[in-house]
Amino acid sequence: MKAGLRTFADSPVLTCRIIYKADNHTSENMTEVSVLVDSRGGNTRKIADAIAEELGVRAENVTTAVPDAKVLFLGSGTYGGKPGEVMMKFIGSGNFTGRKVALFGTSASLAGGQKMIVAMTDMLMQKGATILGSYHCKGRFLLVNWSHPDKEDLENAQQFARHMFNKK
Repeated sequence: MKAGLRTFADSPVLTCRIIYKADNHTSENMTEVSVLVDSRGGNTRKIADAIAEELGVRAENVTTAVPDAKVLFLGSGTYGGKPGEVMMKFIGSGNFTGRKVALFGTSASLAGGQKMIVAMTDMLMQKGATILGSYHCKGRFLLVNWSHPDKEDLENAQQFARHMFNKK
C-alpha cells in the first residue's frame, strides 16, 4: 500500500443504517455550509437535496469554484468504485486547506461505495481538508436497489447532516 493511503477499515465510512443522536441545530449559521454534488443518475442528488433541506441551503452541482464555506458537504455517485470525474477534478483543482468536509454518496454495492469514499477522503486530505465523516447508502442501478434511496435513506442523510454540522 502506498504511504498515506488508508484501507477501508481505517476510513471514516458510515453506512445509511447508522442513526446519529444529535442535538437540533440552529439556523443562524446556515450560510456557513455548502452542499455540492456530482450525480449522473439522480440517486446522489436525492441525498444532496435531503441534506441541503435539513441545513437550510440549496444543493448545487459541483461545477463551481470551491465555495467560501466553513463546512462543505461533498457528494458523488459511485462509478466503477470511484467518484465521478467531475467531483475528482473539482477536488484536484481546489484548495481545501483548513476546510471541514463531510462526504456522502450512493452506489449499488457497499464495497463500491466504500472505495469511492476512500478515494475522496484521501484526495481531500492531501489537499489539506479535515474530514468530519461520511455517509453512504444504496442507490438504484440497472435492476438492483430499485427502491433506493428510500425514505429511510433520506431521513438518515438528514440526521447525518445535523450530526456533521454540530461537529463543526
